Amino acid sequence: EVAERIAAPPGGKEYGLLSVLLQSFAEVGVVLQVPSHLFFPPPKVDSAVVRIDVLPKPRAEVADAARFTRLVKAAFAQRRKTLWNSLKSARLCDDEALKRVLEKAGVDPARRAETLSPQEFAAIDQAMPVLAPEPRP
Repeated sequence: EVAERIAAPPGGKEYGLLSVLLQSFAEVGVVLQVPSHLFFPPPKVDSAVVRIDVLPKPRAEVADAARFTRLVKAAFAQRRKTLWNSLKSARLCDDEALKRVLEKAGVDPARRAETLSPQEFAAIDQAMPVLAPEPRP
């Protein structure tokens, strides 16, 4: 299950925060399924071998790695919401700025987070104004 989530392409329900963050910096793929009966004691689930090849440079440059992570996390926080509503709820910037950011990035605000590629998330990050650091608990 985790292997499928890591390697999931955009568009499916398995695609999420982990997929975007890892695929932004690496080529990821499930190489082999390993049935549970090959282990002792056998676990209750099958396993998988995942290959992760770190890219020489990220798929798309991000302006701020910490902000990029906050952005992707906010987008996937409420999966049934549109990107506009998820990012608006996260208060990464005010509504007018968010509208301009999505416009500049070329991303339709009515889309859902699971349909965006890592490159589209990076485009949103690059279009964002400088933000204040995330408040500490």
